[in-house]
Amino acid sequence: MYPYTNYYDALNRQPNKLISNLEKAINGEYSAINCYAKLAKLASSEKQRKQILEIREDEVKHYQQFVQLYSRLTGRQPQPKITEECPDTYVAGVEFALQDEQHTVDFYMEIADGATDSFVKETFRRAAADEQNHAVWFLYFFTKAK
Repeated sequence: MYPYTNYYDALNRQPNKLISNLEKAINGEYSAINCYAKLAKLASSEKQRKQILEIREDEVKHYQQFVQLYSRLTGRQPQPKITEECPDTYVAGVEFALQDEQHTVDFYMEIADGATDSFVKETFRRAAADEQNHAVWFLYFFTKAK
């Protein structure tokens, strides 16, 4: 006989850590969404503005996925808050975004590696790949601005 683990059983094995990590991820995405709207307004070219808005759309997607997962686990909606203030200048903002995206890649990979559920693993691995791509774009913008 093979054991059957459904989605909720797998998630309930480590709920406190996963919920805590989801709250942190939700706040990070919420902060990034707000920051990237600000950076898009400060962008030095239309091409950069469009790319930053595209990155922002990825962050919205991640935010929505994490909120959905959080709601399924807890039965309630999260109360997102901005946890990091976005710098007021374009170059400082791009450097901030670059560093934040790199840290987020590591954080999301840790969550994926520690997850027992394949849906959670894949959700965070995909988000980590997106974040790495965002970091490359912000590195490009930062290098051009210097």
